[in-house]
Amino acid sequence: MKKTYVTSMPNHIGAFLKASKCFSALGINITRVSYNKAVDLNTLFIDAEGTEEQLNKADIELKKIGYLQSDANKTSIVLIEFCLEDKPGSVTNVLSLINDFNFNISYISSQENGTDYQYFKMGLYVEDIDKISDFLLEAEKLCKVRVINYNSSEKVYDNSIFYNTYVMGLAQTVGLPEKISRELLVHVNLAMQTLDEQGLSPYRTFDSISRFAELLGASKGKAFAPRVSTHRISDNTEFILIEPPCGSNTIIIKSNDKVLFVDSGYACYSDEMLEVIQKIVPNFDEIKKTILVTHADVDHCGLLPLFDEIIASTKTALCLKNEYLGNDGYREKNPLHRPYINICKILTSYKVTNPDKIKSMWNDIENLTEPLTQIGFFDFEELHFEVYEGKGGHLPGEIVLIEYAKHIAITGDIYINVHGLTPEQAEYNQYAPILMTSVDTDPKLCAEERKAIIGRLGVGEWQIFGAHGFKKDYSVNS
Repeated sequence: MKKTYVTSMPNHIGAFLKASKCFSALGINITRVSYNKAVDLNTLFIDAEGTEEQLNKADIELKKIGYLQSDANKTSIVLIEFCLEDKPGSVTNVLSLINDFNFNISYISSQENGTDYQYFKMGLYVEDIDKISDFLLEAEKLCKVRVINYNSSEKVYDNSIFYNTYVMGLAQTVGLPEKISRELLVHVNLAMQTLDEQGLSPYRTFDSISRFAELLGASKGKAFAPRVSTHRISDNTEFILIEPPCGSNTIIIKSNDKVLFVDSGYACYSDEMLEVIQKIVPNFDEIKKTILVTHADVDHCGLLPLFDEIIASTKTALCLKNEYLGNDGYREKNPLHRPYINICKILTSYKVTNPDKIKSMWNDIENLTEPLTQIGFFDFEELHFEVYEGKGGHLPGEIVLIEYAKHIAITGDIYINVHGLTPEQAEYNQYAPILMTSVDTDPKLCAEERKAIIGRLGVGEWQIFGAHGFKKDYSVNS
């Protein structure tokens, strides 16, 4: 059994040794340690492996020596900017006020700027957060005061209890309950450690996660404004393309009064997407709801619990089943992708899918030898697709559907129209490559798969529907 301990250690010699002896005495193996003094002076993460009984005893011992953080501890750092007259003694009154309120200063920075005023930035260590409002009222009598948001500051100004403050901010940004904060905190730290070992600055990781969360939160509710377009295929068939600012596209295929969905976006937009879908498919609540999934990524599978039938490749079905059973999916098995995917699942309120709903329609070929291999066919009313499975360049189980008579290709994430992204989509798409080092499992192989898709298209005018960005019009000449 494995467990992650988020410990709060005193900043003195032998602190980690004391914790290590505690685990060693109980026969527990430490499998990962993460500590970065520049990020957080006191917080140390320890992954430990042992029996349930051993780990329960470790909980007791670590609490005895005061190393386990308490959920009830509301201590935080408040970063404040004071605009003071540039003259001797101007900061004295502010310092006296801070002393009156019993706040400790964890960070201070100031520099003259050639004006009559000087800006002092101070990080105040606040044990009773309710006192800060009264403090600000008094401080504003002395000078102009501005509270600086951690997630929008240019750098991290405090290094004593950064993680708790940071994670609480993430949760508030996307409207998540506080109870998920500890799990989120562990994955944020793992992302930082993983990318730090790749030579990336910890602060770049934190900034990227913050911006990712801000983009998710900014598109909620009335601010959810996907680009919706209709593409006529024949007299009886049309594709409606829904492109949300964050997450994958959803295609609604209408043919002979029947409806099929392809991919479903993030779970955090389920209410917003339902409103859009019900305008396009007014009888959505009454019909049998069937969706085809191009691959098992979080941003493609968020709304799957809303559907009655899910069509997927055998590998994608297996991945979704493993998630349902509490096991790792394909992304989590990749150490570089695991932290981001777990963060993404928490921030987007991802829910697993009952595997009884999933239908695998095509043969599974374990050892694919080509970038694209035909695995079968898929018919939907007027449309007759050939189905190809990629070798796993983007993700194992990925499929591409090509309709040769009507010159349509549905390509998932293997081939997307990068020049057809909205500005919001383009900004959103910046952060996954940073936090995962690459959105592809094997970038070189994925490039071969993209080339193979184009090579499969016959002569004529094609409509390519990727999972991000607008439809791509593509011409193949003889």
